[in-house]
Amino acid sequence: MIKVSGLTKDYGARRAIHNLSFDAKQGEIVGFLGPNGAGKTTTMRILTGYMPPSDGEAMVAGYDVVEESLEVRKRVGYLPETVPLYTDMVVFDYLKYMGDLRRLPDVEDRVDEVLDRVGLLDRAQGFIGNLSKGMRQRVGLAQALLHQPEVLILDEPTIGLDPGQVVEIRELIREIGKEKTVLLSTHLLNEAQNLCDRVLIINKGKIVAEDTTENLQARLLGAERVVVKVRGDGDQLAETIKEVKGVRKIETLEDGAVEFEFASGKDLRPEVAKQVIKSGYDLLELRPLGMSLEEIFLELTSSDKKK
Repeated sequence: MIKVSGLTKDYGARRAIHNLSFDAKQGEIVGFLGPNGAGKTTTMRILTGYMPPSDGEAMVAGYDVVEESLEVRKRVGYLPETVPLYTDMVVFDYLKYMGDLRRLPDVEDRVDEVLDRVGLLDRAQGFIGNLSKGMRQRVGLAQALLHQPEVLILDEPTIGLDPGQVVEIRELIREIGKEKTVLLSTHLLNEAQNLCDRVLIINKGKIVAEDTTENLQARLLGAERVVVKVRGDGDQLAETIKEVKGVRKIETLEDGAVEFEFASGKDLRPEVAKQVIKSGYDLLELRPLGMSLEEIFLELTSSDKKK
């Protein structure tokens, strides 16, 4: 539903994004990550028809963002980082106004539907100016969903929300992502790790990585890390695990658990489990311990800076 090829944008002598190429499919949530000034917002603005690229091509829902900008806008829901709202309007009236601009049929019924979906039915008759920042974010999300877009582009969708609201909005995005294409930027790396099917990491206007977090971990580490916990005294646990061929870099942790590593491509966890149980231990936990998305992000952007 989103296909970008060779996308470039210049602001005078400064190049904001350079030769970006990526795609996002229907039913997929793609996270767009990068430090401030990396080019995330510029890319999103091009995809929504807000501004044209200097070079390259971007297709959204099958339409060219330059040649068929109006068709793109009909099919895209956009939530910018700073939501432009009319603070002197009532929530319901604002959404009805936005629906009227899009010439939606049965607009009042549709407004009620999206208010219910984002949890704002009880605030429908309240003034936007009296809402908290988190509630205003919900109004912005309701506006983005109003016309049932095929593609949803969200710039920091959970910014300003309290923890309970963040959970609710994440669940909503997951639900939407089952049937639509969602591209979201976030500074919350755990949010991207828990929410996104794939991540794009951009730095200095260039994509430096594009994959699932699991595949990025494997590519950077070249190995799998695993933690083993057993019941009771595990003093000899490291020696037991060491007997499994292919295990390397064994370390006993402070809580008695053992961390070990093996080369990517062959999963040694079943063999380790058998060895631990055979040695008389009660196995409590055997889990992968990959790099966090934060570690991946810092590794990729710092190595890019050194080039």
